[in-house]
Amino acid sequence: MTNHIVLFEPVMPANTGNIARTTAGTNAVLHLIEPLGFDISDKAVKRAGLDYWDHVDLHTHASLPDFLATLSDTDRLYLVSKFANQDYTDPDYAAEGGDNYFLFGKETTGLPEVFMRQNPEKAIRIPQNDKNIRSLNLSNTVAVVLFEALRQQDFAGLDKIHTYEQDKLK
Repeated sequence: MTNHIVLFEPVMPANTGNIARTTAGTNAVLHLIEPLGFDISDKAVKRAGLDYWDHVDLHTHASLPDFLATLSDTDRLYLVSKFANQDYTDPDYAAEGGDNYFLFGKETTGLPEVFMRQNPEKAIRIPQNDKNIRSLNLSNTVAVVLFEALRQQDFAGLDKIHTYEQDKLK
């Protein structure tokens, strides 16, 4: 089973860069649904100093329907939104079968409301108060949700213990 992070029309390159680094470090796949608010050409990525970019398993999609067409019947799609009724800790992300796809909305407007209303059973949220902020930071939200999935999967494929180089020489 693989975890996939899907960003709907991201506009902030710093958020996407942080998320890309997180996916590279956790063996997750990154999907970007166009249009993007920034350039991800090789030249732009090198100029930004993203030395891990070649380790990102990256897929781009022309639209939300194009992305949805790539899902199989066994894949599980989760819509991450503050408008969900289910906490992000409730689903079983370690269930056998297909992959987990976590779809996050645009930083400025979230996921399309019509799409959310058509799929309320797929929506999950990180509890927050709505008194002081509009939403949590996208890259932080991705990390929280992804690491809950990885925790439930016993961090399969990841190093749970890391040693200093000098300790490896003993």
